[in-house]
Amino acid sequence: MIKLLVGHKGSGKTKQMIDLANESVKDAKGSIIFINKNQRLMYDLKYRIRVICMEDFEHVTNSDEYIGFLYGVISSDHDIETIYIDSILKHADFALGDLPEFIERLKDISKNYGMDFVVSVSAEREEMIGVDFEGCEILN
Repeated sequence: MIKLLVGHKGSGKTKQMIDLANESVKDAKGSIIFINKNQRLMYDLKYRIRVICMEDFEHVTNSDEYIGFLYGVISSDHDIETIYIDSILKHADFALGDLPEFIERLKDISKNYGMDFVVSVSAEREEMIGVDFEGCEILN
């Protein structure tokens, strides 16, 4: 399942995502991963959540490389329940036009590996032209 947090900058998406991640780790039987652009949120998340800072992976520069990066994370841990991706448009030079294909690829990964993704996007749903929201849940 793909869960989306949408809205413009300053609408509280990151705080909501942190709360969701911290709540989910309480009952998690597998791993929870939180991918963020930098390390500023590291201490807001519970210690059982694996935090990945994309600043440490500066050579991931487009959506194809980002998907490859996700496969690398998945291959290193076969017990992942949920991957949280905060502010995807700030990672790897993403643009709104990249979202339709990216979301479809996440749907495939979710289905094939039995994991959820929670992704925040700094845009309104109406701005996400071409995204097929079938199979996605909008959380806000």
